[in-house]
Amino acid sequence: AVATFTLAVNRAFTNQNGEREADFIQCVVWRKPAENVANFLKKGSLAGVDGRIQTRNYEDNDGKRVFVTEVVAESVQFLEPKNNNAEGATSNNYQSGSNYSNNNQTSSYRADTSQKSDSFANEGKPIDINPDDLPF
Repeated sequence: AVATFTLAVNRAFTNQNGEREADFIQCVVWRKPAENVANFLKKGSLAGVDGRIQTRNYEDNDGKRVFVTEVVAESVQFLEPKNNNAEGATSNNYQSGSNYSNNNQTSSYRADTSQKSDSFANEGKPIDINPDDLPF
Protein backbone atom coordinates (compact mmCIF):
# COMPACT_ATOMS: atom_id res chain seq x y z
CA ALA A 1 0.00 0.00 0.00
CA VAL A 2 1.06 3.57 -0.64
CA ALA A 3 -0.43 6.85 0.57
CA THR A 4 0.44 10.42 -0.30
CA PHE A 5 -0.53 13.45 1.74
CA THR A 6 0.40 17.08 2.22
CA LEU A 7 1.71 18.19 5.60
CA ALA A 8 1.17 21.85 6.53
CA VAL A 9 3.98 23.19 8.73
CA ASN A 10 3.48 26.58 10.38
CA ARG A 11 6.44 28.91 10.23
CA ALA A 12 7.82 30.21 13.52
CA PHE A 13 7.50 33.86 12.48
CA THR A 14 4.85 36.15 11.05
CA ASN A 15 4.85 38.01 7.74
CA GLN A 16 4.62 41.80 7.30
CA ASN A 17 0.85 41.66 7.88
CA GLY A 18 1.33 39.88 11.21
CA GLU A 19 -0.01 36.59 9.85
CA ARG A 20 1.60 33.19 10.21
CA GLU A 21 2.47 31.46 6.98
CA ALA A 22 2.73 27.74 6.37
CA ASP A 23 4.80 25.51 4.14
CA PHE A 24 3.01 22.60 2.47
CA ILE A 25 5.22 19.52 2.22
CA GLN A 26 4.37 16.55 0.03
CA CYS A 27 4.79 13.19 1.81
CA VAL A 28 4.62 9.59 0.67
CA VAL A 29 4.41 6.56 2.96
CA TRP A 30 4.44 2.82 2.15
CA ARG A 31 3.13 -0.51 3.53
CA LYS A 32 1.21 -0.72 6.83
CA PRO A 33 1.87 2.92 7.81
CA ALA A 34 0.25 3.91 4.48
CA GLU A 35 -2.89 1.96 5.40
CA ASN A 36 -3.02 3.69 8.78
CA VAL A 37 -2.58 7.12 7.19
CA ALA A 38 -5.36 6.39 4.69
CA ASN A 39 -7.71 5.20 7.44
CA PHE A 40 -6.99 7.60 10.30
CA LEU A 41 -5.24 10.80 9.16
CA LYS A 42 -7.78 13.54 8.43
CA LYS A 43 -7.42 17.12 7.22
CA GLY A 44 -6.37 19.33 10.14
CA SER A 45 -5.10 16.44 12.29
CA LEU A 46 -1.79 16.89 14.09
CA ALA A 47 0.85 14.44 12.89
CA GLY A 48 4.57 13.90 13.33
CA VAL A 49 6.52 12.55 10.37
CA ASP A 50 9.99 11.03 10.41
CA GLY A 51 11.60 10.32 7.07
CA ARG A 52 14.02 11.37 4.39
CA ILE A 53 13.93 13.94 1.60
CA GLN A 54 13.69 12.50 -1.90
CA THR A 55 13.96 14.31 -5.22
CA ARG A 56 12.72 12.62 -8.38
CA ASN A 57 11.64 13.64 -11.85
CA TYR A 58 9.33 12.41 -14.56
CA GLU A 59 7.98 13.45 -17.93
CA ASP A 60 4.38 14.71 -17.91
CA ASN A 61 1.76 14.25 -20.65
CA ASP A 62 3.03 17.36 -22.47
CA GLY A 63 6.58 16.00 -22.58
CA LYS A 64 7.87 18.43 -19.95
CA ARG A 65 10.29 17.29 -17.27
CA VAL A 66 8.71 17.69 -13.80
CA PHE A 67 10.82 17.67 -10.63
CA VAL A 68 9.29 16.59 -7.32
CA THR A 69 10.74 16.96 -3.83
CA GLU A 70 8.94 15.02 -1.12
CA VAL A 71 9.40 13.36 2.25
CA VAL A 72 9.45 9.57 2.17
CA ALA A 73 8.00 8.87 5.61
CA GLU A 74 9.55 6.12 7.69
CA SER A 75 7.00 6.69 10.45
CA VAL A 76 3.88 8.77 11.00
CA GLN A 77 2.68 9.53 14.52
CA PHE A 78 -0.86 10.69 15.17
CA LEU A 79 -0.55 13.38 17.82
CA GLU A 80 -4.20 13.69 18.87
CA PRO A 81 -6.46 11.36 20.85
CA LYS A 82 -8.69 9.14 18.70
CA ASN A 83 -11.88 10.78 19.99
CA ASN A 84 -10.68 14.32 19.21
CA ASN A 85 -12.62 15.82 16.32
CA ALA A 86 -11.35 18.47 13.91
CA GLU A 87 -13.41 21.24 15.54
CA GLY A 88 -12.49 20.43 19.13
CA ALA A 89 -9.62 21.92 21.06
CA THR A 90 -6.28 20.21 20.71
CA SER A 91 -3.94 19.54 23.55
CA ASN A 92 -0.33 20.59 23.05
CA ASN A 93 0.76 18.28 25.83
CA TYR A 94 -0.60 15.02 24.39
CA GLN A 95 2.00 12.28 24.09
CA SER A 96 1.31 10.04 21.15
CA GLY A 97 0.53 6.41 21.74
CA SER A 98 -0.05 5.83 18.03
CA ASN A 99 3.28 5.32 16.34
CA TYR A 100 3.14 3.70 12.92
CA SER A 101 6.55 3.02 11.44
CA ASN A 102 8.19 0.77 8.88
CA ASN A 103 10.43 -0.84 11.47
CA ASN A 104 9.84 -2.38 14.86
CA GLN A 105 11.45 0.45 16.80
CA THR A 106 9.19 2.65 18.87
CA SER A 107 9.52 6.36 19.32
CA SER A 108 7.42 9.05 20.88
CA TYR A 109 6.86 12.74 20.36
CA ARG A 110 6.04 15.35 22.95
CA ALA A 111 5.06 18.78 21.77
CA ASP A 112 7.17 21.60 23.16
CA THR A 113 4.80 23.74 25.21
CA SER A 114 7.33 26.36 26.29
CA GLN A 115 6.97 29.80 24.73
CA LYS A 116 9.93 30.91 22.65
CA SER A 117 10.93 34.55 22.91
CA ASP A 118 11.12 36.23 19.52
CA SER A 119 13.71 38.99 19.80
CA PHE A 120 12.51 40.54 16.51
CA ALA A 121 8.77 40.51 17.24
CA ASN A 122 6.93 43.80 16.91
CA GLU A 123 10.09 45.70 15.99
CA GLY A 124 8.98 46.70 12.51
CA LYS A 125 12.53 47.74 11.60
CA PRO A 126 14.68 46.13 8.90
CA ILE A 127 17.36 43.75 10.12
CA ASP A 128 20.91 44.77 9.24
CA ILE A 129 22.91 41.65 8.30
CA ASN A 130 26.41 41.65 6.92
CA PRO A 131 26.47 39.40 3.79
CA ASP A 132 29.84 38.00 4.95
CA ASP A 133 28.07 36.51 7.99
CA LEU A 134 25.68 34.43 5.87
CA PRO A 135 26.60 30.77 5.29
CA PHE A 136 25.45 30.86 1.65
